[in-house]
Amino acid sequence: MCKECGCGEGSGNTRLQFTAKGYTQESAAAVEKNLLGLAGVLYVHIHAHDGETTIDYNPEKTKLREILKVFDSHGVEADI
Repeated sequence: MCKECGCGEGSGNTRLQFTAKGYTQESAAAVEKNLLGLAGVLYVHIHAHDGETTIDYNPEKTKLREILKVFDSHGVEADI
């Protein structure tokens, strides 16, 4: 939960767990950094070696298409 604005409080968050293809160590770090820079993205965890990805976000603040754009911009295929 964000201490600044209280986002993450309540049950309005969504958790995505999926496998993505095309990660390198560098692209995984860049994707994580970019995702955490989006409003409403509270948590990102990426396993670059097997593509396992977990994202917790508030869909009222960040739309799924915005998240998918981050993957596309780094050449990573997110199978959501």
